[in-house]
Amino acid sequence: MNVGKTLFAQVMEFVPWKTFGRIIDRHNGDAGVRTLGCADLFRIMAFSQLTWRESLRDIEVCLEANQAKLFHMGINAPPARSTLADALNLRDWRIYHALAQRLIAHARVLYADDASVLDLDTSVYALDSTTIDLCLSLFDWAPFRSTKAAIKLHALLDLRGAIPAFIHISDGKLHDVNVLDILPVEGGCFYIMDRGYLDFERLYDLHRKGAFFVTRAKQGMDARRVYSKAVDRASGVICDQRILLNGYYSAKNYPEHLRRIRFHDPETGKTLVFLTNNTALPALTIAALYKCRWQHIRNHNPGTPKWFSFPRLNPPNGCLSADNIGIAVPSGTRFANPRACIAKECGTFPGSPLSNLISGHSVQSFLSWRLGA
Repeated sequence: MNVGKTLFAQVMEFVPWKTFGRIIDRHNGDAGVRTLGCADLFRIMAFSQLTWRESLRDIEVCLEANQAKLFHMGINAPPARSTLADALNLRDWRIYHALAQRLIAHARVLYADDASVLDLDTSVYALDSTTIDLCLSLFDWAPFRSTKAAIKLHALLDLRGAIPAFIHISDGKLHDVNVLDILPVEGGCFYIMDRGYLDFERLYDLHRKGAFFVTRAKQGMDARRVYSKAVDRASGVICDQRILLNGYYSAKNYPEHLRRIRFHDPETGKTLVFLTNNTALPALTIAALYKCRWQHIRNHNPGTPKWFSFPRLNPPNGCLSADNIGIAVPSGTRFANPRACIAKECGTFPGSPLSNLISGHSVQSFLSWRLGA
């Protein structure tokens, strides 16, 4: 059904433009700007992201090829490469950070009534990071190795809706555990993390703030058993124990009891040792929480242990073909893979023309058709 608006314009209607305008005014983002304001830059970069443009020249050529429809997409004119480069270099990043936080807050409201992970009455977060390699000659401000630069992206993901609740970008040399110092903590919530975040002083700080953590123990951890709970080994739980740390500094950093659960995974044949400060949930639930984190990471990026890179980025002509990203629209209708659907239809290879993104189809009908709804 043609609704009289381009598909891109309908996608942009989900952006709170009045709020965005107030954010721009707050930071004087358009002061002295003549040709490419903050809002126009956002539209152009959103269009480039949806169509998976790979360079400033690629963006310029793509926009110039569709000048007749740019007005209906909300873009005044295609900017020159130099103008776009200057805008990306000079615009205040805090403007787009504030907009992202506003969109995240809105998305989390849409999932507020959904059942939590494993039907728990609290939020469950997964904490992880990924290193993004950069060219050292172009990004000399982000040294990492002698031959390459890198930054590290740390994210706290709400497993109810797969929405990021916290994002921090650091240099590539920052160890993962340092992020716990700046992590916003909600009392009563679960934070699931791997062994890279095992620091007893910081975990004890989480404990004192009323939060629960689930992580894995490192090999050779020096601890003594205080109490063992009877378990059913047929379920995969080998032991469920209360322990105290033996090391002088470890015991000083975490002076209270920890819960240690040894679990044999029948699917992989591996034996995993979990550490948590939660003593109420069954041992199988603790193991299932960690498995939920692992499955979520695996589902969002098959073949790698991280969930920040888009999966399966091997389509013709560099067009996006990710198919594991979810969205929710204000009507409450969820479309499982909108970016994948849009990207497949707006590519440059036969059968997926770019013109679909600038067509007048309805977003809902377009995505419903692509998903077979």
